[in-house]
Amino acid sequence: MSTPGTEREVRTRIAPSPTGDPHVGTAYAALFNLAFARRHGGQFILRIEDTDRTRYVEGSEQQVFDTLHWLGFGWDQGPDVGGEAAPYRQSERLPTYREVAERLLAAGHAYHCWCSSERLTQMRNRQQQLKMPTGYDRMCYGKTREERAELPGFTETPVIRMLVPDEARISFTDLIRGEITPPQPDDQVLLKADGFPTYHLAVVVDDNAMGVTHVIRGEEWISSTAKHLLLYGWLGWPVPVYAHMPLLRNVDRSKISKRKNPAARLKWFQEEGYLPEALVNFLALMGYSMPDGREIFTFDEVVESFDFARVNPVGPVFDIDKLNWLNGHYLRALGDEEFLRAAEPFLPAGLGVDDVRTLVVPLRERTKKLSELADQLDWLAADAVEILPADLAKHGLPPADARTALEAFAKNLEQLDPFEPAQITPTLDRVVGELGLNRRRSFMTARLALVGKPVSPPLDDTMAALGAARTADRLRQAAAGLPS
Repeated sequence: MSTPGTEREVRTRIAPSPTGDPHVGTAYAALFNLAFARRHGGQFILRIEDTDRTRYVEGSEQQVFDTLHWLGFGWDQGPDVGGEAAPYRQSERLPTYREVAERLLAAGHAYHCWCSSERLTQMRNRQQQLKMPTGYDRMCYGKTREERAELPGFTETPVIRMLVPDEARISFTDLIRGEITPPQPDDQVLLKADGFPTYHLAVVVDDNAMGVTHVIRGEEWISSTAKHLLLYGWLGWPVPVYAHMPLLRNVDRSKISKRKNPAARLKWFQEEGYLPEALVNFLALMGYSMPDGREIFTFDEVVESFDFARVNPVGPVFDIDKLNWLNGHYLRALGDEEFLRAAEPFLPAGLGVDDVRTLVVPLRERTKKLSELADQLDWLAADAVEILPADLAKHGLPPADARTALEAFAKNLEQLDPFEPAQITPTLDRVVGELGLNRRRSFMTARLALVGKPVSPPLDDTMAALGAARTADRLRQAAAGLPS
């Protein structure tokens, strides 16, 4: 069965607001809008909703572009690429919104409202105290400016509100959720006193102007859809098909937000060292299941199989452990040079890729996200490390034996040429055998002397990364600090 609306060229869009660091939900929405458009050979549009000037943040728009490009997402129309429906910033489309609002006024579908913000706050507080439904009480409806000025709470510059018919019960068919009847809407402000539109007017005007056929957005907008459908009807415009995606949620089932969860910031994933392929795979899993049940797949594979019947309407929990598992898989799939290029920005200060080249295999195998490299490699960047007595007692040799082993290791290792893992391990084994010491504890003692903690890449790789001189020096320094 074909998806409604696909008889004409499919056009989808996302419309983020430049109000700070881009939200991970922007990437989540972009993924499914782009996948659906590509599945049907259509177009994907990026629009910037910058009408809330009080929350506008300079540079945020560029961050949207940069982070979405980092994920591998591109768009066919947008502020940076142009298109037939330009401009793609709402702040550049103000005359259009004013014209449509005046048209609604003339047709009797909207009216001026002169109520002050203080008066509206008092109204809402009273409604809440009386446990009444909240919404505008239509004090201004049907009044001239002069008539309204005689009443309390008047302000000079009016807004324009939509006039919602009483009992305007509107239903629509959602591609994910089936038949939906949203709550009765109130008289929403369409045009603010500053001349900027509210979301509800702008989204309808822009989606129509840009030929959007399918609105794929978060479920939090379900309650607003009735307002949008009224506007479409009054204006005589074709209605897009709706699909409301499940919201990303925290473990406590609350909506994921930048206040509660750093992972709500899209930039956070770059800062933590997640690969874009892993994040795209993860976000797809949050709302979609592949026909064969696979959990590891590419964006192109989502496109090939995309079907709204496979979207789960239940809000998924944002499981960072699952993302770490996925990212580890994608890291292990990288070649040596690819891994080193990805790792370079996350290396401790003073280290370059050549310093860790001999460690690439063990690092790739044990790393879940690239930000872990700083802790895994701090010993390599340090001038010296310290053996903690508790670690030595738990994992290593008794102090006297430890001193003997470390001095013997240093003496024998500095004579190796070449100083490579293939020669290092046999040398360590020979020394341990000659001294008659426990191999595991002897090796752990050397590890503590070299990295200062009981966890590191394999000992021979660790020594090779340090080099012969630094290895011997650290072993001797550690031995000197132990009792005879």
